[in-house]
Amino acid sequence: MKLIVGLGNPGLEYENTRHNVGFMAINKYLNNVSFKTKFDGEYYIDNEKNAIFLKPMKYMNLSGEVVKKFVDYYKITVDDILIIYDDMAFELGTIKIKPDGSYGGHNGIKNIIDLLDNNKIKRVRIGIGRNSYNMKDYVLGRFSKKELLILDDVMQKVVNIIDDYLKLDFDKLMNKYN
Repeated sequence: MKLIVGLGNPGLEYENTRHNVGFMAINKYLNNVSFKTKFDGEYYIDNEKNAIFLKPMKYMNLSGEVVKKFVDYYKITVDDILIIYDDMAFELGTIKIKPDGSYGGHNGIKNIIDLLDNNKIKRVRIGIGRNSYNMKDYVLGRFSKKELLILDDVMQKVVNIIDDYLKLDFDKLMNKYN
């Protein structure tokens, strides 16, 4: 069983914010399915694809608590986890796929690495750009109309990445999209 996790913050006030691109990717991929709730997470199990799609419903910095509960309950190995999240290191529209690494200043992925005690977690990093002012206000800010047009193309690419993740060897996936 694969676990595909989109990171974000719960609540209407955070919908369509830069920090919620992980949630947006899961929603785009699943296209209006009904999520169930367990362990402070919204999830959907796709038995045909042998995958669980998860949106942790604790705030970003506590995402690892939810991921850990799913990993333990469903006996998922770290090798079968894919995390999708925002990254200010890249311009909007850029996608980077990595097999492992540090948290790179992102507290959501840091909490996951810390609680799973492993940094060998596969990830899809979606560039959101950066500003030179207040990082918190920036990541919690909404996309402009122009940015949403770019993001729509990005999300379609992420849908393709998820499809291929479920079928391809991870090195082949990185070669195809990086």
